[in-house]
Amino acid sequence: MPATVDGPDFIALQVTDVPAAAAFFEERLGLRRAPASPPGAVVFTTSPVPFAVREPLPGVDLTGDARPGLGVALWLRTSDASALREQLVEAGTPDVGPLLDSPFGPTFSFMGPEGYRLTVHGG
Repeated sequence: MPATVDGPDFIALQVTDVPAAAAFFEERLGLRRAPASPPGAVVFTTSPVPFAVREPLPGVDLTGDARPGLGVALWLRTSDASALREQLVEAGTPDVGPLLDSPFGPTFSFMGPEGYRLTVHGG
């Protein structure tokens, strides 16, 4: 039988400013740092899939005109999408979209660190 993949097991955004990106996820989204992270990265205690921000891998140039992550949809789960949206707006987060109904509950998108487009759903 051929080997198969069970699903995503780890997600990391490559960023040029790891401390600033980590602070965004901690301060605006309430993520908590894991007790240990590898050099050049900050890992958060998210579940069921661990999430991190990290320095770019060798050969990755994030200084171009293209938006980071273009073509990748990264959705984050929350218990209260409406309240989180308001917190992000009040904190001056760029490009916070309207709260919309979806099959996954209320959703909205916003511009995260370094131009990554993120979508939140739930509650």
